[in-house]
Amino acid sequence: MKEQKTILLIHGLFLHTSSWDNWLLFFQEKGYKVINPGYPGDLPTVKQCRENPSNIANKGLEEIVSHYSEIIAQLPELPIVIGHSLGGLIAQILLSRNLAVAGIAIDPAPMKGVKQIPLSSLKASFPIISNPFNVSKSISNTYKQFRYGFANAISEREARALYEQWTIPAPCRPVFQVALANISGKETQVDTRNTKRGPLLITAGEHDHHIPPVFSQAALKRYNKFVITDYKLFENRGHSLTIDSGWNVVAEYLNNWLIAKNI
Repeated sequence: MKEQKTILLIHGLFLHTSSWDNWLLFFQEKGYKVINPGYPGDLPTVKQCRENPSNIANKGLEEIVSHYSEIIAQLPELPIVIGHSLGGLIAQILLSRNLAVAGIAIDPAPMKGVKQIPLSSLKASFPIISNPFNVSKSISNTYKQFRYGFANAISEREARALYEQWTIPAPCRPVFQVALANISGKETQVDTRNTKRGPLLITAGEHDHHIPPVFSQAALKRYNKFVITDYKLFENRGHSLTIDSGWNVVAEYLNNWLIAKNI
């Protein structure tokens, strides 16, 4: 009997961990054991998170990474980590620390050393980083911000439905840490020279405003060429590609990549 492998799902900012529900069922049906823990301070439901925004406030990236590292330490084997947005950066950090057998970073937030500053990304994050007093707060996207940053490649009707279903307040500290990564701090640093890590897949959405493809392409170039690091561009997709009606296309590609790598 084939050994059941574990997948650890890591969500990004502004989305509740239950936004992975379809993915959890998808990979369970493919024979994986799937775990889907939230960030430290996340509450069980979208409603609870919205009603208690201070619960997640002031959580920094290293605290979140440590939270997932502790979860991994309790597993009987190292997992495959799949993360979206900030979760994609976290997946790379965990993989570079040899805490996963493989990693998939879906439209990941940029790591330290990625110096491009696309205007769309700056516009998407500006409502938070424009006020330094936001650093210790947790803030929700307005629908207008969600529509621009996440849901620009789907219909108005679908965008509105996703906003109502999945969005929650997010800690602002990681947004500042990513924005200032090349000025100060090591929170977003990834050991891209690690030759002992497992395979990595980095993806991008062609029309992603939050994390434009240039970020993923720049991250790809930083990795050691002697370790498997693959790249996939999903055409005509935005940052909502893990939760919108085309999520299964992304999930199928990822599953086929895992099969091809014998993971």
